[in-house]
Amino acid sequence: MKRVTGIGGIFFKCKDPEKMREWYKTHLGFDMTQYGAKFEWQQPEGAAEPGYTLWTPFTDDTKYFEPSSKEFMINYRVADIEALTEALKQEGVTVLDEIATYAEYGKFVHILDIEGNKIELWEPAG
Repeated sequence: MKRVTGIGGIFFKCKDPEKMREWYKTHLGFDMTQYGAKFEWQQPEGAAEPGYTLWTPFTDDTKYFEPSSKEFMINYRVADIEALTEALKQEGVTVLDEIATYAEYGKFVHILDIEGNKIELWEPAG
């Protein structure tokens, strides 16, 4: 079974996400949306759409990274989130929530690594 197939996003806390997005747009040329920047890359042959990695600043008081106290969270792309989540549970990995499905984006679930860092697993839609 394939597990992680790539990095889906890099999320981090900052004092002012809007100013952070503007700084990266102005000085480094990031093409920004309300969610941050999207870096597209080519998937293996046969894939219908290009893959992408998100770069997203969050407010420094966000609760989204909890229970981790870290300033960042990594989102990993996965091939089969249901099978992987079940395997992780059997391996004793802490799974924080049920798999959530969003038609436009895909499926998400959150886990903790051995140091308590929250990790978001994502199976893209389609």
